[in-house]
Amino acid sequence: MKELQHLNKYFLKYKSRLLFGILITIIARIFLLFTPQLIRKSINVVDDYRNGLVTDMTIVKTELFENILYIIGAALVAGVFTFLMRQTIINVSRFIEFDLKNEIYQQYQKLSLNFYKKNRTGDLMNRISEDVGRVRMYAGPAIMYSINTFTLFVIALIYMYNQAPKLTLYTVLPLPILSIAIYKLSKEIHKRSTIVQEYLSKLSTFTQESFSGVSIIKAYGIESQTSANFDSLSTASKEKQLSLVRVQALFFPMMVLLIGLSNLLVIYVGGMQYINGEIESLGTIAEFIIYVNMLTWPVATVGWVTSIIQTAEASQKRINDFLKLVPEIKNNSEAPSVIEGHIAFKNVSFTYDDTNIEALKGVSFTVNQGETLAIIGKTGSGKSTILDLIGRLYDISSGQLFVDHKAIDQINLKSLRDSIGYVPQDAFLFSDTINNNIKFGKEDATNDEVIQAAKYAQVHDNIIGFNQGYNTVLGERGITLSGGQKQRVSIARAIIKAPQILLFDDCLSAVDTETEEKILNNLKKVTKGKTTIIVSHRVSSAKNANKIIVLDDGKIVQHGTHESLIQNPGYYKDLYLKQSSEKV
Repeated sequence: MKELQHLNKYFLKYKSRLLFGILITIIARIFLLFTPQLIRKSINVVDDYRNGLVTDMTIVKTELFENILYIIGAALVAGVFTFLMRQTIINVSRFIEFDLKNEIYQQYQKLSLNFYKKNRTGDLMNRISEDVGRVRMYAGPAIMYSINTFTLFVIALIYMYNQAPKLTLYTVLPLPILSIAIYKLSKEIHKRSTIVQEYLSKLSTFTQESFSGVSIIKAYGIESQTSANFDSLSTASKEKQLSLVRVQALFFPMMVLLIGLSNLLVIYVGGMQYINGEIESLGTIAEFIIYVNMLTWPVATVGWVTSIIQTAEASQKRINDFLKLVPEIKNNSEAPSVIEGHIAFKNVSFTYDDTNIEALKGVSFTVNQGETLAIIGKTGSGKSTILDLIGRLYDISSGQLFVDHKAIDQINLKSLRDSIGYVPQDAFLFSDTINNNIKFGKEDATNDEVIQAAKYAQVHDNIIGFNQGYNTVLGERGITLSGGQKQRVSIARAIIKAPQILLFDDCLSAVDTETEEKILNNLKKVTKGKTTIIVSHRVSSAKNANKIIVLDDGKIVQHGTHESLIQNPGYYKDLYLKQSSEKV
């Protein structure tokens, strides 16, 4: 239970609702227990009439009618309070589920990219869905049934003991056996359920990857192999499901068997006691049979609740371990900052933790406010890493990185990122309308601003060509659009934000040179007075920049303007000549 103590703060938050739920539970059980007593009285009055102790049929009919009305009334009141009990306690569990999911999501937002590189998406999703769902079962049904069982058991045993102490002992004798059996069975069900969940996760992951990579599967003609792999995985999943079902099938038959045993004991022992005069009335036997059936399910839930608590504790441990992770990127300044856009790298080096690759080695350069810097280099030379460091998606390993002459880790993190418009190399779009994807950069943007941003990005004409125009809903990761269209929508998303710093990570690689030229001319208007850094493999994207640096193996090997660099031998001149000849 140690891990579940994390939930205590939420129980305290909703303590008034929980206490109200407990009170309602007690009231509901009290009214529910009126029924066996009324049935005892009804049978007794009939038995008295038959034995001649009561001779007036009118009295019998009147008492039976009154008892029926009382039974209906007690059942209705118990039903209403049971409904309120479920509404109160189960609702509290939903509130706790909501709060816990938000707590986990907030932690997701704080963690750095390194964390996401080291953890699989499926596992991250399970923490916020499956694990939280299992914890909710503890916070709701487990607590509700525990209170219900305890209340009903205590009150019923008091009533039963007052009526027939010896018969009470025989009646409850099978119940602990039932509880232990259910506990053992629930444990096995939990064990097999976990395996089933693992296989379902594997099956979902395989299916998702197959859907996402369907074009690759078709291109390589491996449909039959993929189908065979899926068939093998789904067959294994089916076998695990059947294994679980076989154990689950024992649950209710075992309950019925033990309920029947308890009833037999009540009838036999109670009957013998009635014959021997140890029990005053026949109605007591009927009353005890009803008590047995009332108590059986609550007692059976003891094992089930125990299994829920074990499962919840295991899930909460996974959640707690995750929540204890300290974000690598910390906001060291609470005071908001106004970012102007001056950027300076001084002997900056950076090594990726997950691969131990040294991406940058002693890099130094300065970009003044309002200037445009172009970064050219081979794949893996460290170009994208520079942009990630400016956005403080990672912290530098050594050296100094300044924004507005202030160490980047001393600037308010929200202010820094709010001042940046970032267009990644791999354009990511959400499964939403094109309009909302562009407005992601500025949620309160008007339709005119959206259209203007799309025009600057040279994607407006494409969008209005769709049947739904800007209201076209994109597929997963923007699969509805071509590579070039996705890049241009991403550019529009960055432009509409009107940030002080614009970072373009090879975001024109999927567009033709004519469209690229138009976009670059538009960007001159948009980026005026803003600090802009363009990463590219094309000289055409870099030639108009105020400064150009060439990276190779994490080091700056050339720097200057377009005019100066094409005059000197080196990577930039070679690239320029090669791309110029390709245009001819």
